[in-house]
Amino acid sequence: MITKEKPRMGMYENVKHQYEKAADLMNLTPAVRKILAITNNEIVVHFPVKMDDGSVEVFTGYRVQHNNALGPYKGGLRYHPTVDIDAARALATWMTWKTSLAGLPYGGGKGGIQLDPSKYSISELERITRRFTYALGDNIGPEHDIPAPDVNTTPQMMAWIADTYMSTKSTNERTKNAHVVTGKPVGAGGLEGRDRATGFGVVVSIKEWAKLKSYDLRGMRYIVQGFGNVGFWASHFMKQHGAILVGVQDASGTIYNADGIDPDQLIVYAQGNNHHISGFPQASEYPTSDFFALDCDIIIPAAMGNQITGENAETIKAMMIAEGANGPVDVEADNILFERNIDVIPDIYCNSGGVIGSYFEWLQNRNGELWQMDEVLTKLESKMGQSFKKLLNTANEFHTDWRTSAYIEAIRRIEQAYIQRGIFP
Repeated sequence: MITKEKPRMGMYENVKHQYEKAADLMNLTPAVRKILAITNNEIVVHFPVKMDDGSVEVFTGYRVQHNNALGPYKGGLRYHPTVDIDAARALATWMTWKTSLAGLPYGGGKGGIQLDPSKYSISELERITRRFTYALGDNIGPEHDIPAPDVNTTPQMMAWIADTYMSTKSTNERTKNAHVVTGKPVGAGGLEGRDRATGFGVVVSIKEWAKLKSYDLRGMRYIVQGFGNVGFWASHFMKQHGAILVGVQDASGTIYNADGIDPDQLIVYAQGNNHHISGFPQASEYPTSDFFALDCDIIIPAAMGNQITGENAETIKAMMIAEGANGPVDVEADNILFERNIDVIPDIYCNSGGVIGSYFEWLQNRNGELWQMDEVLTKLESKMGQSFKKLLNTANEFHTDWRTSAYIEAIRRIEQAYIQRGIFP
């Protein structure tokens, strides 16, 4: 007899499930519950771009704006074949919770273009990015919706967006719009330390966990999925605390070395290998399907969503998972990990260093200031320390897991804004 495989829950279904669980537990005000269950705006744009060979391709871009009760929409733009309206909805909703939990004056937005950037030249990517910006028009803006880098988007792309957007404004208004995006190169109004803010924040969250459990990170073994911006910087800072990287996985394959992999050597190798880790001489190839079952203390998933599922959660040997990516653990896996007493530091807290860094850049541009690296990282660590205390207090108050407590803490702040201000008209 052929048994039907149970369909896997998508990212947006995961988000909705997590939201409903928190809303039930906190007895969320019914009117606010209805508002937060849906997105405010969903923008889909189709736009033509001329390719290097003279042909024309039409691309589809998305921007979903979930909620702006606390301030302008904020969130990244990703260039990836999996980008669609449901993914954008899920990521925008997560951004609302993330910015609220971090205590920022922002709401949540997300978007991107459905494409594989490796198939296009730099000049084509520039034209695609600029044309996407023009197509979005006034759906983005420095006091309305502020994009940032995400999967496969770079500081250079943010500079193109800023330049294009500013060029659509009158001459005397242009410099007032430099903070329409964050994550720009330092020379184009970016923030020192923004490149490493997300990875640094992941390690801050791991340090908070270790302090709570009275663990020493020195000698702890960890693995990282994804060796882009977040995965590398998280590994770089983990190395500074004496932790040992034993396994890394990216789209090109999986590598393993029980004696340790130097992340700084690996990034140099990857940069010369089309940004792929496969073939790194100081490690062995390892079966990709067995990656999460590696013998280690900490797992840092820093790639895409829905990577740890009901199918592989039982094989995990780690004590803790730090969600560097958005939604890497699905609902079924969450329940299994909770039953197995494996701690999960939830994404809306763990990877919030990026949006906190973006907030600092936005302030810097808005106020005409220049912040130094040490100042940025010190402020970021302090802010994440405060959020972790709130997360723990709420978990104790509601006798629940960390993910649900992070949601409750984030939603409570938005609920309070609606209750105090009322709903127009």
